Amino acid sequence: MTDLARAVEAALFAAEEPMSPEALSSLLGDAEVADIRTALRELAAHYEDRGIHLVERGKRWHFETAPDLAHILRKEKEQLRRLSRAATEVLAIIAYHEPVSRAEIESIRGVQTSGGTLDVLMEAGWVKIAGRREVPGRPTIYATTPDFLAHFGLESRRDLPGIAELRATGLLDPVDDAYDALIGPEEESEDE
Repeated sequence: MTDLARAVEAALFAAEEPMSPEALSSLLGDAEVADIRTALRELAAHYEDRGIHLVERGKRWHFETAPDLAHILRKEKEQLRRLSRAATEVLAIIAYHEPVSRAEIESIRGVQTSGGTLDVLMEAGWVKIAGRREVPGRPTIYATTPDFLAHFGLESRRDLPGIAELRATGLLDPVDDAYDALIGPEEESEDE
């Protein structure tokens, strides 16, 4: 392992929050960002088969417990946080369309969105205020956070499933299939 990789390892181990390659470069005496990225890949490979992994989430790196061992470290029962259907819809809209305003969310959903729904998502740390849209009224716009990516095990928003993947898992039925399921199979016409 190179000296730079060892320094990156020590910096990430001591860091209170995930770090970007640029932040590591600055911390480590302005080492080249390309060299930091090489060291990060070297470390990630080194930790691949260990009890902890070095992972990238939202362009920031941190150590986390290997997924197959996480259950050993849990001492108390995990409390499941169930999102309402409205919160799930709003989270999906923000993830796929960010940055997005509340009016845009309501337009996509076709119903009014409660401020409490956005509050729940912000309290969970999955959504943040990303600024204001530069249009009359300057509405607040919302985006997902690195915690959203980490919670759902995504490296970036590009890893979100597409429509074909959602259909394949049964999470998204085509309208025609849903209609047929409600009405039943089409009866043959009398002309045939």
